[in-house]
Amino acid sequence: MTRKTPVILCVTVAALTLLSACSSSSKSGSPNSTSAPAIATPTTRPPAPPGPAATLSGPITGGNGISLVQAFNPDLAQAGYSQNEYFASGTARSLKSLGPRTKDGLWSFTPATSAPYRTRIVVRKPRDPKKFNGTVLVEWMNVSAGLETAPDYPYLATEILRRGYAWVGVSEQLIAVSGGTGVVPLPGGVPAGGLRAADPVRYGSLRHPGDKYSLDMFTQVGRALRTPGKLDVLGALEPKRIVAVGESQSAFQMTTYIDAVQPTAHVYDGFFVHSRGGGAIPINGGSIDTGIVGGIHIRDDIDVPVFLVETETDETYLGYFAARQPDSPHLRMWDLAGASHADAFIAGGDGFGIAKGFGCKAAAVNTAPTHYVAEAALNHLDTWIRTGTPPPSAPRMKITLVKGTPVIQRDAHGNALGGVRTAANDVPTATLSGVVDDSIICALFGSTVPFDHATLVKLYGTKAAYLAKFRAATDKAIANGYVLPADRAAILADAAKINF
Repeated sequence: MTRKTPVILCVTVAALTLLSACSSSSKSGSPNSTSAPAIATPTTRPPAPPGPAATLSGPITGGNGISLVQAFNPDLAQAGYSQNEYFASGTARSLKSLGPRTKDGLWSFTPATSAPYRTRIVVRKPRDPKKFNGTVLVEWMNVSAGLETAPDYPYLATEILRRGYAWVGVSEQLIAVSGGTGVVPLPGGVPAGGLRAADPVRYGSLRHPGDKYSLDMFTQVGRALRTPGKLDVLGALEPKRIVAVGESQSAFQMTTYIDAVQPTAHVYDGFFVHSRGGGAIPINGGSIDTGIVGGIHIRDDIDVPVFLVETETDETYLGYFAARQPDSPHLRMWDLAGASHADAFIAGGDGFGIAKGFGCKAAAVNTAPTHYVAEAALNHLDTWIRTGTPPPSAPRMKITLVKGTPVIQRDAHGNALGGVRTAANDVPTATLSGVVDDSIICALFGSTVPFDHATLVKLYGTKAAYLAKFRAATDKAIANGYVLPADRAAILADAAKINF
């Protein structure tokens, strides 16, 4: 499958021509969408522990088709996948704390109020059950920009499609359904009316009672996937594992879910937590809570695998350094040197053009190969859950506190020391950083400063010599488990494009 470049952020400003149309939706009946109903017969998959499950209905049809802003949607039909959308409804409960939220994450809660909800889920799955690998990824979709995206899907899409995962995106938060202001303002603003306002014909019946109910909604959707009712949206697939996925603000939500809900709900078999920073979302659904001195840990008595993927931005700007904890039998953390919270890959354009469009001080946003490492992390997590074999532990980035502020130690070219390393780190052609002093959006996107010709010649002599060293470093990263052998050809093809 040929990798395509995703566009995950959408800005409705003509000047930002690098970011194209504000929807990757497909009309019902298109090659990537089908209105055929899912199989309604319950399967023999492992049941969820007792508790209320969402009622699933649909598929949803009409209106303008599936709306998921700029989600990376490679040719699903060519990959043998279908895409459908369904309603998920029920009565969700909020939580009341039974004590203070401490750094260790060993929190206890009790149900509080309840309220009805009706949201939507997007299901992408292999058409041929024989190609299904048994794992369903359930992504808590992101609303940081004031509109809904699924940022981990593009980071993981190539691995999802070639390995036969099923993917379910869940509209978990109030902003997604009813609109509101995001925490990361984009240049010129974005439509913020939510799904209901964007397409009342298709989504007018959605109702969200507020973010304090989102944790239980996520549990109920997971239960419905494990133990289907009248409608089985996974059809003939027989899932063995249900894995929760979340990036950025959704990763903060994952932290709260793991510490507060998973110990009693036991719905998810593992968690992929990408760029969480040091805090967590309060159980009332408010702003990210970083008030606990020293950050918030993943509780050490968690009984399922948790894989954390962190970047330079997350360690410093978002405060993950204060929440660092050692690897354990159920926890792995990979610290990605040179990477930023978001990057040119996820934005779907040229690093220089994106920086110009956002008005960033840096000439180019970050171009680190984070997506390749994320794919390897997912592969390791799935193996860990299936076999009990944990991923390799990785060194942390070298960070020191300077007057209370975490500062990444760097080499003579300005690149980070330590951490998970690829050929982009060890055979560099640019300074890659996830730490910039700029607006919120530019800070999250980091920077790339290409080396000039003289520096490249001094380091490598010729392009052929550079490519030979790059191949050797890529093979080392594969041996370390940081990138997948299946991505080797694409990584080397990227390197061959360098102007020497």
